[in-house]
Amino acid sequence: MSATPIASREAALRIALAARALDGLDVRALVGALSEKFDLPLTESKLASITVEDLRSILAGDHAEENCVVGLSADALKEAVRFLWGENIENSDTPAVDRYEEGEMPGSIRVAIANNKGENLDGHFGSCERFLVYQVSSDKIKLVAIRSGLDADAEEDKNKARAAVIADCDLVYIQSIGGPAAAKVVRVGVHPLKKPKGGPVRVVLDELQSALHSPPPWLARIMGLPAASLAKFEVEEEEEEA
Repeated sequence: MSATPIASREAALRIALAARALDGLDVRALVGALSEKFDLPLTESKLASITVEDLRSILAGDHAEENCVVGLSADALKEAVRFLWGENIENSDTPAVDRYEEGEMPGSIRVAIANNKGENLDGHFGSCERFLVYQVSSDKIKLVAIRSGLDADAEEDKNKARAAVIADCDLVYIQSIGGPAAAKVVRVGVHPLKKPKGGPVRVVLDELQSALHSPPPWLARIMGLPAASLAKFEVEEEEEEA
């Protein structure tokens, strides 16, 4: 297989979403199966030409997981094909990104949120569909980007690739994250904070915003400021679970 089996991030996202529709088929297995039909790299135009019968046939190939077609409904195959075509990718519940220019919010930090639906903290680091990226200051909160997590799943080290997606952030909130994945996040300079119960993003960020007025030591270090007293804001749960 070519060193670059997938031509673009858009193609990688289509394949990752199709794999999820196929009962969580491993993304690399699907890439291998598709490579039996198409010359590499896999492009958006090639993916757009596939049919349900094509997909049914190639999933039985040597590179697909054994018996991966067994138990898959026709509806699942159709949904996967629609994703490969580039349909159904934009979620109707995707929040609107705010207009933002770098440097317009002095004293702010950048925060990623593991997200699957709506504007909620509702994702595991290694499996969330996307990261909502916010710029947060003591008086403003702006959603500045929405970044796919799924297209990183085609990489050999998907946790390293996911960490790279949010490498410009200071914090990432997740419902859960494994130890090795957390180490890779920290290695790119991002501080992980676990909130197992999740919740609405704006509630989570309102709490963080309050902390910016008198940051505890861990947050002051991230902001590059002198540490203030912990007394005005309690973050024990996040610190213990991070």
